[in-house]
Amino acid sequence: MLDDRPAARELLTNLKRDQVRLAAELDRASGEWGYEDFVYRFWHQSFKVYYLQGETVAMVDALRAVSPGGRPFHPWFEEIIKAGTGLQFEREHNQRWLEVTRPILEAFWHSRFFIEMALKYSQELDEPPTLLPSGWAALLYLYELR
Repeated sequence: MLDDRPAARELLTNLKRDQVRLAAELDRASGEWGYEDFVYRFWHQSFKVYYLQGETVAMVDALRAVSPGGRPFHPWFEEIIKAGTGLQFEREHNQRWLEVTRPILEAFWHSRFFIEMALKYSQELDEPPTLLPSGWAALLYLYELR
């Protein structure tokens, strides 16, 4: 069975349209300098973990570009992104390292997951299904279609 809702069909169309951009975002967010190094910077307690916010914002922009009809993101995702971006390093953050920097990683990982699922299902699906693979279902939640 197929999901014949116009917004679900538009989402899949948009994902297919933007496959190149999604692949580029996933590649950048998966490599040594866009992933490994930033997680290391967290454990090393380096201010360079703050640079991860740029990767997150780029992924969020790509996800926003495929939104069907310009739908808003799920409020939880918006909250996660807000908490993990727009932060500037301050020396006193070293005293509250986990509290301040974990949201940066959380925002990155959620964004990366959705980019990965967007690319995967843009390649695997020809039509939006009603029997939902988990990753596709998560994308539907992101755009409040589930």
